[in-house]
Amino acid sequence: MAVKFNRLNSNDADFNNQLDALLAWETVSDSKVEEAVAEILSSVSKQGDAALLELTNRFDQFGADEFSELVIEKPELQKALDELPEQAQRALSLAANRIKEFHQHQQQEDWTYKDDLGNTLGQKITPLDRVGVYAPIGLASSVLMCAIPAEVAGVSEIVLFSPAPKGQANQFVLAAAALAGVDKVFCIGGAQAVAAMAFGTESVPRVDKIVGPGNPYVTTAKKEVFGRVGIDMIAGPSEILVICDGGTDPEWIAMDLFSQAEHAYDSQSILVCPDPVYIEKVQAAADKLVEDLPRKDMVLKSCEDRSILIQCKDLDEAVAISNRVAPEHLELSVENPNQYLAAIKHAGAIFMGRHTPEALGDYMAGPNHVLPTSGTARFFSPLGVYDFQKKSSIIYASPEGASELGLPTQVLAEGEELRAHGLSAAFRVKK
Repeated sequence: MAVKFNRLNSNDADFNNQLDALLAWETVSDSKVEEAVAEILSSVSKQGDAALLELTNRFDQFGADEFSELVIEKPELQKALDELPEQAQRALSLAANRIKEFHQHQQQEDWTYKDDLGNTLGQKITPLDRVGVYAPIGLASSVLMCAIPAEVAGVSEIVLFSPAPKGQANQFVLAAAALAGVDKVFCIGGAQAVAAMAFGTESVPRVDKIVGPGNPYVTTAKKEVFGRVGIDMIAGPSEILVICDGGTDPEWIAMDLFSQAEHAYDSQSILVCPDPVYIEKVQAAADKLVEDLPRKDMVLKSCEDRSILIQCKDLDEAVAISNRVAPEHLELSVENPNQYLAAIKHAGAIFMGRHTPEALGDYMAGPNHVLPTSGTARFFSPLGVYDFQKKSSIIYASPEGASELGLPTQVLAEGEELRAHGLSAAFRVKK
């Protein structure tokens, strides 16, 4: 079956307009989603546990009589891990250890210095008190990627929300929670989970920050509660851009493109290559390999609607196109990826060389897979330890420093017509 990729050539006069049209992604929700989310947020904020129980039974067919049936404590998490097949335990543990090792390198420390007036200035790092993680059904990897950096940061309490359709919690998710230092799991999904974390209820502690991916209802709810709590980011559809010089096995590249296309109908997979013959080889490989994919229909739709094969002039132009796209995942599938690394300005994660598929980053490499999408890699970074810590400025004025800086402070304050500010500083000037 032919995979209908969109085809672009950077030499075409309307290339930029065509690319912009395919990159366009408007919003995470529509008016119906926003109305439903607003109703859910209001219900949970007013009715607490009762609303969560009713909504979970309605949307997930949970069948719970008491709120306590929605809660899973630490001993049950450990039991889920212990009862996994040995091979699965080893894989989850390996992933957890690698993720923890990587994120330990992101630790930040307090610092201070003294200026020439004897003032002590600096920065104090403090972990958040409580973090809420959202994990869609079955996404154990998201539990590891969200909870482990919080644990490394020193967060005191980590709670996990993940739906359990018909009352069946996912064992992989629970096992991952055990490995990631999660304190408690609530079998609650959707916008109601976000509401519970943001507002708190009789049984759910209010968190300081909500992290983790979700459907449009979850993402819209996160957007609505931002300011009451922190959030990681507003995530759009998953995406990958592959720069290839034509030297990688075309079947590898075709499957790398499919690895994002199988996420959702609006995912985006892009190949940028200067070799037209190689692009046709990737097309042929895709036509062959798509037949064996369980999510074939989703892959075909994603490729037809939003995915692109781009022929460019050379690899330097490929890098320029990538910087314009600012992809969530960027594969530099070329002979010498280090040659081009310095020129990459915008990408959530960069996968170097022919033997580094994006899938390694999703599960096992160690760096975080919660990444900026839809061009936001221009100003956002991957989720990390720094997202679970606050910075406080330290200002300790010496008598000399207060005196020397007092009058200039007064001048600036009175220039803004803030007389009390100016006098507050001037009172400390030595007479």
